[in-house]
Amino acid sequence: MLFPFGRCKGWHATLRCISLTAMLALPLAGCDAADRADDGGPANIRANIISAFRPGSQQTQFGALEFIGGLELSSDNALLGAISAIRFRPDQRHFVSVLDTGHWLTGAIERDEKGRLKGIAEARIMPMMDRRGSIDAGTGAMDAEGLALRDDHVLVSYEQFHRVDIYPDPGFEISPPDNSLPVPIPRLQLRSNRSLEALMIAPQSSPLAGAAVIVTEDSLDEQGNMVAAILDGPLHGRFTIRHYCGFDVSDGVFLPDGDLLLLERRFGLAHGLGVRIRRIAGEDIKPDAVVDGKVIFEADSSEQIDNMEGIDVFRAADGSLHLILISDDNHSILQRSLMLEFRLSDKNLVGQN
Repeated sequence: MLFPFGRCKGWHATLRCISLTAMLALPLAGCDAADRADDGGPANIRANIISAFRPGSQQTQFGALEFIGGLELSSDNALLGAISAIRFRPDQRHFVSVLDTGHWLTGAIERDEKGRLKGIAEARIMPMMDRRGSIDAGTGAMDAEGLALRDDHVLVSYEQFHRVDIYPDPGFEISPPDNSLPVPIPRLQLRSNRSLEALMIAPQSSPLAGAAVIVTEDSLDEQGNMVAAILDGPLHGRFTIRHYCGFDVSDGVFLPDGDLLLLERRFGLAHGLGVRIRRIAGEDIKPDAVVDGKVIFEADSSEQIDNMEGIDVFRAADGSLHLILISDDNHSILQRSLMLEFRLSDKNLVGQN
């Protein structure tokens, strides 16, 4: 099978395609470079600015998203990488992330005089504790994938040893979880490394009334739909999401109006590397439902993407909704840790490409 080089324009893009072809042979789980426990601490993060989402192009509108800016992140700290999810604090600057190697990453974004992403400050990487208070960073038991902030707790979903643990906030960096949320999905339906991928909190004002929602990456029911669940609240129960075109879920976030943005990625020889976002109507999410939504954004290796794993949303000072997307580099020299920022356009643009 051949990689579609016809989609790679210019020598730089061609080299990226060659690298991506080699990357397809690598597993999506973090590699041994970070498979060790570490006391953690401050991390000096370098940031190279990404000014164009499509290299060599002035285009800024991509579907319903307007590209604002981005960063390529690196560090001398070997633990940086494998970022699975990100959530911003109310100040829209400080954030909490989880790494699938079993680490917390916290920090704050910095902006230039035009308000574009410029760098990361105050970064710290700390090992996560399990229920026994042990540090098992780098093991399958601490394969953190999903993240949500609710009230005075941080919720984390894990693959392999499937669970949703609840940590105290503040204090999550130095504390074991103080509780767990039951997951109403049969264990036999959860694939070892493709299960509890996306964890998000619905708005309190929505029919889900602030419930936690989990969506699996590629754990399918008999009809080939992705298994999902509302973990608590008045509509507690299982539902499913249509699965098609080879895209698997990597994260999601609820908009203030209650709609769900689902981040999905595609990774294979036939199509190369791809990412898309589907917008699912909030009122459709209920027990026993099979839901779908319009694709509002899609990109491939001709754009500045990688293994996109995380998404969050916040309302900017001008009232517009901004999305932050992050990638998981799997601690591979062939991949990059990216942070990309977009503005969500008017709802009339939903579904246009």
